[in-house]
Amino acid sequence: MNHVDRLVREARDAAAYGRAYADHLGTLLARLDVEAIGRLADLLVDARAAGQMVYLAGNGGSAACASHWATDLLNGTFVTGTPPLRAMSLVENVALLTAIANDQSYDRVLTGQLEKLLAPRDVLIIISASGNSPNVVDAAKYAKTRGASTVGVLGFNGGRLKDLCDLVIMVPTPPGEYGPVEDVHLVISHILTTWLKARFEADGR
Repeated sequence: MNHVDRLVREARDAAAYGRAYADHLGTLLARLDVEAIGRLADLLVDARAAGQMVYLAGNGGSAACASHWATDLLNGTFVTGTPPLRAMSLVENVALLTAIANDQSYDRVLTGQLEKLLAPRDVLIIISASGNSPNVVDAAKYAKTRGASTVGVLGFNGGRLKDLCDLVIMVPTPPGEYGPVEDVHLVISHILTTWLKARFEADGR
């Protein structure tokens, strides 16, 4: 039984569960690998300077996180009169996703796009709680063959992506704690967005 399952079973009511959940989330946030977040920030600064693309991907709740991250990085860091940080979520185009899934397989919905879009030195950020979904694993493997940088924003024990990605930011929890992992993944986006916006404003270029 993971922490969330235990907390909800032990709570006397929703308010008590809310307090216990918030406390658990605070523990995870206190353990954030801020050094890894710093390395990702540096990678994104370099990608912007070189005009490279940053692609984001995930499944389910992590797909929603990928869309949120892409919005934050593209729009939330933009400084008028300066080059943008070019970011794009690979889960937005439903027609394209379903075309690839129907014609090939769901395992190919990300790689099928990257084959047409990805350039060397681009950045692929994969957001995944388990790190084991076949489509994200396949995308990471493909990106490495193209000379792109791969980043895993992961949970649980990191799964297969932990050893496939060049840079990993872990939110280690027992399996099944999707809610807290996804909560922290969104916090990481907000940390990056706020810092990068300030950095780009200070640089003025």
